[in-house]
This record gives sequence, C-alpha cells and structure tokens, in this order.
Amino acid sequence: MIYRMISWVAISLMSAILIGCGSSGPDENKKILRITVGAEPEDVDPHVVTGVPEHHIIASLTEGLVAEDPLDLHPVPGVAEKWDISEDGKVYTFHFRENAKWSNGDPVTANDFSQSYKRILTPALASKYAYMLFVMEGAEAYSTGKLKDFSKVGVKALDDRTLQITLNAPTPYFLSLLNHYTWFPVHIDTVEKNGGMTKRGSGWTKPENFVGNGAFTLKSWQLGRKLVVEKSQTYWDAATTKLEEIHFFAIETETTQENTFRAGQLHNIYNLHIDKIATYKKQYPNELRIKPHLACYFYRFNVTKKPCDDVRVRKALAMAIDRDSIVKNVTKGEQMVADFFTPPGVAGYTARARIGGNVEEARRLLAEAGFPNGEDFPSLELLYNTTEGHRIIAEAIQQMWKKNLNIDIKLENQEWKVYLDRQREMDYQVSRAGWTGDYPDPNTFLDMWTSWSQQNQTGWFDPKYDELIRKAAVTKNPDARLEVFQEAEEILMDQLPIIPIYIYTRVYALHPAVKNWHANVLDHHPWKHVDLDLKLLKK
Repeated sequence: MIYRMISWVAISLMSAILIGCGSSGPDENKKILRITVGAEPEDVDPHVVTGVPEHHIIASLTEGLVAEDPLDLHPVPGVAEKWDISEDGKVYTFHFRENAKWSNGDPVTANDFSQSYKRILTPALASKYAYMLFVMEGAEAYSTGKLKDFSKVGVKALDDRTLQITLNAPTPYFLSLLNHYTWFPVHIDTVEKNGGMTKRGSGWTKPENFVGNGAFTLKSWQLGRKLVVEKSQTYWDAATTKLEEIHFFAIETETTQENTFRAGQLHNIYNLHIDKIATYKKQYPNELRIKPHLACYFYRFNVTKKPCDDVRVRKALAMAIDRDSIVKNVTKGEQMVADFFTPPGVAGYTARARIGGNVEEARRLLAEAGFPNGEDFPSLELLYNTTEGHRIIAEAIQQMWKKNLNIDIKLENQEWKVYLDRQREMDYQVSRAGWTGDYPDPNTFLDMWTSWSQQNQTGWFDPKYDELIRKAAVTKNPDARLEVFQEAEEILMDQLPIIPIYIYTRVYALHPAVKNWHANVLDHHPWKHVDLDLKLLKK
C-alpha cells in the first residue's frame, strides 16, 4: 500500500490519539488488529447497551449458545455443541461442551445462562432489549412484573450442561436471534460482587474485574481513546483464534479516521467520508468496500411534543424530503431510497406501504395543521450524533424543509452517549436514527415500534399495531405471517412516528492485510476467524 503524505499537525494529532500504536516498534511482529467502531462505547455489559459500536466489542468478549459462520452468519455451535428441537418447534434443548470456560477458568454452565436471562428480564435492570427475549414462554409477563416466579419462565437448567428453552410459538429465526448480545451470558459471581445483578454501570465491566467467555478478554480501557482485548487462553476454541489483540479506537470524525488510516495507524475506516468515495474508487479500489447492509437510516419524531404530535405535520415533513437527491448527491454510497422502513427482501418480505415525496401535498397538510406557507411554525430542533455524514444529511434536509415548507429548524449535534441519553429520556423533537437488523427477519424492524419496546422512544403506539405484531409471532404459515407484517407497516407509514430516508450500504475502507473479514448484511465479523497478514502490513 502506498500512503499519501499528511501534514505534521495531522500526524501530531493522531499521535496524541494513538500513541504507542504505530505499525512499527515492539509490537510489529504481533497480530494486533487496530480498528475504529466510531463512537466511544457506552458500556460492554451485554444486557444494558443498545448500540452497534458496543456490539462489535461485546462479540469479541462473550459467546452465546450458538455462534455465527464467518461467511454467511448461519448459526453454528457456540457454547452449545449441539441442540435438539421438539416436533412442534417450541422446545429447544442445548447441550453444552465440556471445555466451555470463563476467562477466570470457571466452567460455563446452563445456570449461567438461565440467571443471565433472569437478569435482563428483571424490571429493575430496565434493559432496553428485554423484549427480544419475549419469544420465551412467560418472559414478557416476568419482565412487566405480572409474573413474579421466574421458574415459570420458559428457560430451565436441566443440569450443568443442559439448558432447555420453551417458546411461545415456533420461531423460525430463533437460532439466529441467539446471536444478539442480549442472549449472551454474564459471569454471575462477578456481577454480584460488583453491585449486584440489577445495578447498571457497576464496576464489573472494568478490565480488572471483567470475566467473559469469548475468544478475547478485556485487557484495558482508556476512556475516550481505546479499548483493548487480548486472546483468551481459556476459550474452548482458542486454537482457531488468529489475532493476539484487537484495539478498538473511539474516533467519531470521519476525516480523522481517514487520516489515521492513511498514516498506517488503523486497519479500517469505519465510515468513509462522502467526499472521499470517488477518490477511493479511483486510487484505492483494493481498500474500498461498498456492501449491502440490513439497516435503515431514518428520523424519529417525539410525538409527545409539539409540533410533532400532529400527524399532518409529520407527514408534511416526510413528504418534503427529496430522498433521491440525498442518495445521489449527498450520501453517494449506492444507498437505496427508503419511503418504507423494513429493508426489502428480508425473508421474502418487501413492504408495499409507501410514504413518498410530494411537496404540494406536504404544503397542503402543513396549512391544514395551521401553518400555511410555514407561518407561525414553532421552533423545531433536529438532534444528531457526531459524524460528518449525519451533519451533511441534516443540513440537506434542513434546506429542503426551508425551500419546500418555508420553515426553519435548528440542528443540534451531540456526542454519542449524550445523544443516546436524550433519545431515551425523550428530550428531543426530531432525532437522527439508524436501525440495523439483529437477525434476518422483518420482525427485527417492526417489533421495535410496539408499545412494549424500549427501542421505540417516540411516544407513539397503536393498539392495532401491537395486536398485529403479537399475531405475527404466533402465525405459523409463512405467507400469512408476512401479510400480517404488511398490515403493520401500513399503519406505521400512515401514522409516521418516523421518517425513513434510505436503506444503508456499508461504505468503508479495509487494509488488504486484514484477512477472513467477510462482508455480510449484518456487518458481523466473528473475531476468532479474522487474521492479519504481517508481510502485507510491512509493505
């Protein structure tokens, strides 16, 4: 690879960020992957986080009942070496491998999983992802406090190496669902010693306390800089793990990511700046990656605050966006225009509901809501998290709303953790958002807008919508099930607590020395399979 020259100032800045992490020095013969996942992780507790950056790190530290094939992500044995499924498709029995161990040497047991599921479902923990376990018999009732006896929930440790899970109904995607980090176990004794099972933000995730069961264990965490994981010597499949360490850097600014990558200090650019795509297509085609991604970029409305409590205003704002212009002239990464929410083709599902663009209808609706030609339109703030790409999109939409509706909006930029907190606390009017599917099924997109979903964060719910999502969960006929989802998405696109904008592609750069990094729609990369070609690094 040929790296272009950068200024002394830029090098100095990067040195401040990445001191001691150069491509030469005492570590030059060690397989150390240096990547950025964008934002500083909120935590590495699998039961309290919700973000994509956190997923990438947690996936290195913890392993669930099943794992993912590195090529196509189909479920393969993880902690469980095999499993049985009952004839009615509701009861799964997982048989644990004898050599599954925690990083402190303790055996991984069925009780570890059972108690971990109890933890995430306990109302006091207030897990935002607890609803993902609601496929289990009794899980929702326990999580909402209606059921007090956890023994009535459909998970039982039959013995140390056998776990039985009973579902409400046959769930075709259940094994894939188990690869979401909410289903990963925590080391019970460690959590208990550091504040207890329901305490959020306790010290158990500090490097000196952390105990995990993944291919890597937590070595160090310098807040605002980097988190380091190192190969676990107790992991049951340690022989497969190629890397000695992974250094996850918190670099949100795309320009800094790119400069640092070009200086040889990183092996990836997590988000390639829009303005650099054409350059990389021409000059660095062997580094550029533009791949389909099971994710939707959208804006949330807080429907509890004016003026977003009026569906006519929400529709006007949605219809006044020129999505074609955004993907052609702003994002430039081969994204797909989205006037629907669920990415097309997921498990054979393509939404028929559409919101579309219609400036004249948008103006009519805004006038009907009491704001003809934007007159007397109240103050409106658009919240987004720190990246240049989000800013550019927000500025483009700000201009469209000014041109098409004659309204002014304020843009508010916040770093990742503050941005997440404000969404959770409903301290916003309109907010930038993105949703990456947790598994390849329409349910992972549509169940987040139910009244019981902690991911909703709009203040909107609809009893009919809730009813349809519950119905889909127990509908056995695949075609009939997809039709139920169609009806639900029609309600979503009619009420518009969100504005879909585009279906993602992953636009990033990767050093050619990184091997066994396979592109897939979930952007998951089972870390034990990833490798580094040290000879290519030294070129």
